[in-house]
Amino acid sequence: MSLIQTLLLVLHMLTAVALCGFVLLQHGKGADMGAAFGSGASGSLFGAAGSANFLSRTTSILAAVFFLSSLGLTWFAATQTGAKSVVEQGVMDKVPAPKASEVPAPPAGAAPASAPASGGVAPAPEKAAAPAGAPGAPAGSAADSKSGDVPK
Repeated sequence: MSLIQTLLLVLHMLTAVALCGFVLLQHGKGADMGAAFGSGASGSLFGAAGSANFLSRTTSILAAVFFLSSLGLTWFAATQTGAKSVVEQGVMDKVPAPKASEVPAPPAGAAPASAPASGGVAPAPEKAAAPAGAPGAPAGSAADSKSGDVPK
């Protein structure tokens, strides 16, 4: 990260904090209605009418600086020539490729690992038969009874 990019990032963060503070200092649109009926809310740090001009101008200037610093940071990130993101870079880019002498030869007569031996279709795995007293099989199941027996 260059010095200019670091300074721009610091300016961006300070502008964001100041912008939040100036927005929170401003009065809402209905705040002056209470002052008209005698609540006394119009007495503020900048006076009854001066606060709107000072705060609104400062907020608009800070918003413009924030917008421009956002554009500058985006430009720096887009034109960066260093390392790409982790997703684009990949994990295996840093691993050296194995030499031909390090790769073991497949045994003679063995099928390649990428294709199954039975014409392109892998056989379905066989299910192991559960023992008669297994908790998954109910007592007196069809596996251990004759077709005419009625379970008791």
